[in-house]
Amino acid sequence: MRIGLISDTHGLLRPEALDFLAGSDHIVHGGDIGGPDILERLAAIAPLTVVRGNNDTAVWARSIPETARLEVGGIAVYVIHDLKALDIDPGAAGVRVVVSGHSHKPASAERGGVLYVNPGSAGRRRFSLPIAAGELLVDGGRVEVRLVTLAP
Repeated sequence: MRIGLISDTHGLLRPEALDFLAGSDHIVHGGDIGGPDILERLAAIAPLTVVRGNNDTAVWARSIPETARLEVGGIAVYVIHDLKALDIDPGAAGVRVVVSGHSHKPASAERGGVLYVNPGSAGRRRFSLPIAAGELLVDGGRVEVRLVTLAP
């Protein structure tokens, strides 16, 4: 199962991001979406799980949750925009993967049996950070992460 990861689009859904997410079985957006049209376009590709980011303050975003939990291929995934706001113990809660955004920095690290993934920003460039996205590959209870640079 392939879970596409995207975050911090800030109203810009690049063609490279759409191409990368094509073929995903599910898509997770880590917040700072920028507009409902972004969600419509992503949902046309695959089922979508999304959380609200700190910049998603308009009326359209009020119903979007700040956190989400989903089960994919027997793996529990917890989604939150800003990892600093994490209010659960993922390991104790049975979560295998935590997906976040906010920093615009693509990163992946495993701590205490939990995989923490930030796909980076797929939207507007911030400083000299790359435009990036990611994917989780889930197979038989195993999970691998791949982060990709969409534009240097």
